This record gives sequence, structure tokens and C-alpha cells, in this order.
Amino acid sequence: MFGPGEYVPDPTEGIVDITDLPVPQVGFYSRNHKQTPCPRCGHLASRHTSDQRTLHDLGDLCTGRPVDLLVTYSSHYCVTCRKHFNIDLSDLAPPGSHYTRRVIDIAVRVVVEDNLPYRPASWHLWRDHRVFVPFATIQNWVEAGGKKGARSHGRCLSGVGA
Repeated sequence: MFGPGEYVPDPTEGIVDITDLPVPQVGFYSRNHKQTPCPRCGHLASRHTSDQRTLHDLGDLCTGRPVDLLVTYSSHYCVTCRKHFNIDLSDLAPPGSHYTRRVIDIAVRVVVEDNLPYRPASWHLWRDHRVFVPFATIQNWVEAGGKKGARSHGRCLSGVGA
């Protein structure tokens, strides 16, 4: 008869070089539209170009590998406004971020609710969610959420330990 489980050590424990981590699985996601309404005037704008953006998401625990989303998005030109704009990806990730909102939410929650320091929180994210986030990045996310008037998805964070 088998017991509840057996201890299997983490094969990545002790790795100090990021290049030695497992190669991520790539998931493809498309927001490439032929036409979309202009956010300024509402006029139907045609696709001008398309581009790709890589976002780090929560990893696959079955395979023990991280997951990267390769997001293809379109850029459009509005003839009425004479302006270029990209498809809105703010529901997936904040502008300029390399991480999805799911990763940011879990990282901030680990620090604020579990009272973990930044370095152990970074290790926790790798061990339990297979996403590598430098501890300084987590610190920036937590401190940005605690600023006066800053909001995170409509919820207000009053600061660390709130």
C-alpha cells in the first residue's frame, strides 16, 4: 500500500545562474485584428502593422517549466485622428511590463499577506509557480501599490502589511 506521497527534491535548487534554469514552454496568444475602433474618436481603423511581445506567466507545475506567452498584437492607423495606436493589452499586462497581471498579483500577495521578505518571495514564486522574478522587481511592484492614490485593478492597497 502506498503512502500519501514521497519527498522529491526540487531539481533546480542550488542553481545560481539564470541561464541554467529550465527552458520555458511557449504559449501563443493573438490580438491581431484587421480593424478596430479608434480609442480617441471611435472611427474604424485599419491594421497598419503587427508585432510580438513576450510575457512571463505562471509556470506549468506538471512539467516543472516556466511558461512564456508570445503575444501577437496589431498596430492600427486612424485616418480621422491621423494617429497610430496598438491593440489594448492592459488586461494581460501593464504597459512596458514583462510579466502578466497574474504574476504581479501573486507576487504582491505573497509579500503583503504572507509577510515574506522580497528575496524569499522571489524563491517562493520560482518554487511554487515556476516563474522567476527578481526580488527588486517584486519590491517595485509592492511599493508602487502602496503609493497614495495608486490602485491595483480597482482595489486600493494601503501599503506593506495592510
